[in-house]
Amino acid sequence: MSTMETACVDESSVAATAMAEIVHAVLSPAELALFAQFGRSRQFAAGEVLFLRGDHGQCMYIVVSGIADLDFGEDLVVKYLGPNEFFGELGLLIGDHRRSADARAATELEVLELRPADFQRLIDHDPGLVAYFLRRTIMRVVSSEQRLIGQLRRRNHDLEAALDNLYSTTHQLSHTQALVRTDELTGLSNRRGLTLTLQQAHRSGRHPQGLLLIDCDRFKRINDEHGHLAGDRVLQSVANILRSVAKEEDVACRLGGDEFCLLVAQTDAASLDRIAAFILGAVQGLRERQSEAPRICSISIGVCLLDPGGTWNDWYSRADGALYEAKRLGGNRLHWYSVSDPTPD
Repeated sequence: MSTMETACVDESSVAATAMAEIVHAVLSPAELALFAQFGRSRQFAAGEVLFLRGDHGQCMYIVVSGIADLDFGEDLVVKYLGPNEFFGELGLLIGDHRRSADARAATELEVLELRPADFQRLIDHDPGLVAYFLRRTIMRVVSSEQRLIGQLRRRNHDLEAALDNLYSTTHQLSHTQALVRTDELTGLSNRRGLTLTLQQAHRSGRHPQGLLLIDCDRFKRINDEHGHLAGDRVLQSVANILRSVAKEEDVACRLGGDEFCLLVAQTDAASLDRIAAFILGAVQGLRERQSEAPRICSISIGVCLLDPGGTWNDWYSRADGALYEAKRLGGNRLHWYSVSDPTPD
């Protein structure tokens, strides 16, 4: 079976492993066992605050059971953390570090708390494992810093434009437009944002060249068995992966429910196939590291190149046919559009 028809997940993908470690801060079983020897257990009731944004902190926390949420304020998506995930590590590594988010117990929560003295004993006990943990932590900090720089540059540009044309009125209008075009849960474009982007592309004559239509496999089961909070975390994880592969001119969109799309501005068949395979690999990397509470689920992807003379309905119909075939073949794969594919009911 050729790659252009279907693609199964490459479990040894280095790229997938790197993506999984950056997107989510998760301890391996060996790391968790080691950290548990030196941390102290703390219990929090649902809604209880661990720390607030701006507080000075020196402790790192590891979720043992339950779910914690990190609220970074403004219009940023709330991050939900489950068992084996950790947060607050900069307070531990830097010392007296100002917290960048509010941390609360979304459910009844048990965490391991590590203080500087605990971490020093941990280093003395197993420096090799701690070195690997620090390396991954630095990768996450650098990645977050790069995203923050990009956000600051965009916001600075918006501010300058607003000052040129009556600061208050223009700034409020810009903010309202962003909210209207953005999906509240994932931070991706919503259907309206996608429609506006397609209209702009049509006016400029620069039509997108590739489309990935993505659907979560058996997503309803996650909501039924683990609750909608867990389902939201899965959708946010998929969105994070799509956001990480989308270039500036591409559009990552949540179409609704558990259906997403990635509209690629400039691509060819080989490049589009690599993007889809990478997304599958990143999802698999997260699945291999998740605990009982799901952070991700397998996905199916319908892939097609786009006819510049076609409409969104034409493109969607083709990608949807390919997605239908990927689902029919069992999911957890990509499938390219073919005129011989069955038509979805």
